[in-house]
Amino acid sequence: MKLTCLQENLSRGLNIVGKAVSTRSTLPVLGNVLLATDQSRLKLAATNLELGINCWIGARIEEKGAITLPARTLVDMVNAFTAEKVSMELNVRSKSLRLTCGRSEANIKGIDAEEFPLIPESEPDGVEIPSGAFGEMITKTAFAAATDESRPILTGVLVKFDGERVTMAAADGFRLSVAYSRLGSPVDEPFTLIIPANSLKELNRICGDQEQPIRLTLPAGRGQVIFAIKDVDLVSQLIDGAFPDYDQIIPTSHATRTVVATSEMLAACKAADIIAREAAHTARIRILPDDELTPGHMVVAAMSAETGDNETEIDALVDGDPVEVAFNVRYLNEVLSVIETPQVAVETVSESNPGVIRPVGDDDFVHVIMPMHLGR
Repeated sequence: MKLTCLQENLSRGLNIVGKAVSTRSTLPVLGNVLLATDQSRLKLAATNLELGINCWIGARIEEKGAITLPARTLVDMVNAFTAEKVSMELNVRSKSLRLTCGRSEANIKGIDAEEFPLIPESEPDGVEIPSGAFGEMITKTAFAAATDESRPILTGVLVKFDGERVTMAAADGFRLSVAYSRLGSPVDEPFTLIIPANSLKELNRICGDQEQPIRLTLPAGRGQVIFAIKDVDLVSQLIDGAFPDYDQIIPTSHATRTVVATSEMLAACKAADIIAREAAHTARIRILPDDELTPGHMVVAAMSAETGDNETEIDALVDGDPVEVAFNVRYLNEVLSVIETPQVAVETVSESNPGVIRPVGDDDFVHVIMPMHLGR
């Protein structure tokens, strides 16, 4: 293998595939990045057997070949190079790659490319998804997925395609986030996938400000999904199992609907969490409608026996009865941080019922949060 490419392109490609490198595997090759010539491009690939990423960058190929190199060593070395052309030449006998950039030269020993697991590549056919809308859905749902592996199904995000409509739902037993959007063209048959939340977060990171649509394909019989973006394929294992019926979790009625400025409620919740983090992140939300003396308002309060207390009052439009309920304020911070509308509606029934948070003027997102015990 002998080729030349730009340092900035090589660094960008390694940054893309690097998140798929395994850090805990007993197989040394999974800690490596594959470098392989592919027609007039250099292919970079990494996998931890659950997530795999292929990335192609432009290169001038003189001799074909492939090798895998330790990811950390390669990334650190390339980042240390100056922004010039990088020349690579493989010594097949010693399985070491010589990299030359400007006045710098390095030799890195690797492992034969034949030991690297096969990562499937995308196919021309598939479902095209608007990247901006899909990324926004990931942002609004993936944070609510469980991180505890005791219930693997909840570490995934349900993604349902039906006609022109796509739905994402994530839950961890304490909260539920559901987002909706539309496809550019309808799917022929409805289908549902459960994709690890971490894979979707990685897809969102790779897409960035990408304007081109994402192409989704399902390789037959592999239990995987492939997302293809410009010069990148992300391959993720799917999660088997039955996702909870999220429609049954969303309350269909409320006793009180409170509308507040999103930024003001977020600021109040952030302040409350400074105290609440010492008390299991518990914050009290008191909602009081208009009366003859005071306009409607919401009070966000937290108290810790060790730290102290905090209370913030914000103006609110309250329709319904006064209510006091306790929520995990860290969860409130996370959902309020992904809402882009100026106002947010908080729907409540009582201190023992779930609360519902909806962006005002946006019907494509709903968040349900379970109450915490309200100690008197």
